[in-house]
Amino acid sequence: MMNSRNWIGGEWVTPSAGTIVIKNPSNLSEEVGVMHLSDVSHVRQAEQAARAAFASWSRQTGAARAGHLYQMAAGLETSLEELATIASTEMGKPIAEMRGEVMRGVNLLRYYAAEGVRASGQVIPSSETDVLQYTKRVPLGVVGVITPWNFPVAIPVWKFAPALICGNTVVWKPAEFASLTASRMAEIFASTGLPAGVLNLVIGKGSQIGDVLLEQSSLNAVSFTGSTATGRHVAEVCARRNVKYQTEMGGKNAAIVLNDASLDKTIAMIVSGAFRSAGQKCTATSRIIVESGIYDRFVEAFAKATSQVKLGAALDPSVYLGPVASAGQHKTVMSYVNMAREQAEIIAEGSLPDSSADGYYIRPLVAAGIDADHPLVQEEIFGPVATILKAADFEETIALCNRTVFGLSASLFTRDLTYAHRFLDEAQAGMVRVNQETAGVEYQAPFGGMKLSSSHSREQGQAALDFYSEIKTCAISYA
Repeated sequence: MMNSRNWIGGEWVTPSAGTIVIKNPSNLSEEVGVMHLSDVSHVRQAEQAARAAFASWSRQTGAARAGHLYQMAAGLETSLEELATIASTEMGKPIAEMRGEVMRGVNLLRYYAAEGVRASGQVIPSSETDVLQYTKRVPLGVVGVITPWNFPVAIPVWKFAPALICGNTVVWKPAEFASLTASRMAEIFASTGLPAGVLNLVIGKGSQIGDVLLEQSSLNAVSFTGSTATGRHVAEVCARRNVKYQTEMGGKNAAIVLNDASLDKTIAMIVSGAFRSAGQKCTATSRIIVESGIYDRFVEAFAKATSQVKLGAALDPSVYLGPVASAGQHKTVMSYVNMAREQAEIIAEGSLPDSSADGYYIRPLVAAGIDADHPLVQEEIFGPVATILKAADFEETIALCNRTVFGLSASLFTRDLTYAHRFLDEAQAGMVRVNQETAGVEYQAPFGGMKLSSSHSREQGQAALDFYSEIKTCAISYA
């Protein structure tokens, strides 16, 4: 059975502010590890260690920092199967998906390592003679990284990889139900020779150490992924302290299906978008908006596909979706399932596995017969629940797509290029896709949303470098 540990200043620390036994969400009789909770002192030690390491890390060349990231990538790849198994057992994501997620982390580290030797500024002509004027990127300092449990490997990496290559040092606080995965990741990175204090891991409850990190630590930036309510709190605290911040929050993503869509391809992608990871993705498809001419055919085909989805234990390689991550998550999602059963028309509902009594399993559910302002349509459920709305024409599909406080991701399924381009222009979402599912944005592309989905910066790709650095304008006269 694993035990979580903090990694602070290159030293391993087992905190003693309390413990939580972590059970396998696929099999609640199995205890997979113990999370050891940190207190205020560990947060402060981690910030101090990161601050002490910043001077030497930021002075290293980009190529030298890149070498460390390449080593981190190699370590992660070598441990792929082990780490994927730990994460699947800890938070319930099917093992096939987790393998892919770990490999995404490997690729992210390599991608940002390559940035270490890329040009990072430009020469700007001066209006004066004999003056060289130019810009260069400089690191921010110490960055606080707060990550969720639903992507326990990829999201931390896509935050701290660009932070590190830019010359920052990091204090990382993972979600509670990703603590074992985070501890093993830190062990992997420590084994690669990453300098002490460059990346620090502090494990604990957000209610106990999260505000200490935000309110009391001397941070230069904070990158957060999680709920909209918590993200807005992070933004408020950081704005008050003049700390640069980035928040990626909720989503209520729409997939639009027009009359001319190819049903075979469309159904498969929407099922994947709605039900992979048990719907526990901020980019998951939760609203399906179907043009009236194809509505009946779509509902019939989608109901059949949903009924065939295999639900089961996360380590079963044949499973399509596993359990939700925790007791609290199960309770929340089931409240929406019960609401759907009472207030909506149930189009389809999958089957439970034989071992359902031993895990946090929720059958994939598709609901219809409710209006566009119903809580099932407007609130982020973060589970395997999708709603279907009927629209008269393309204009109504766009209006329904944009009828939400969120704006993370949206998809359109059509063969009509005119409608495709209109959708890409008119959909109010940070990531818009045609004939692709709402989830699955590539790691080299900017990730982020509009409205209440984001603080309007972007993660991943080149855009991440803009957040983790600032531009210094330099000028020198020859005389």
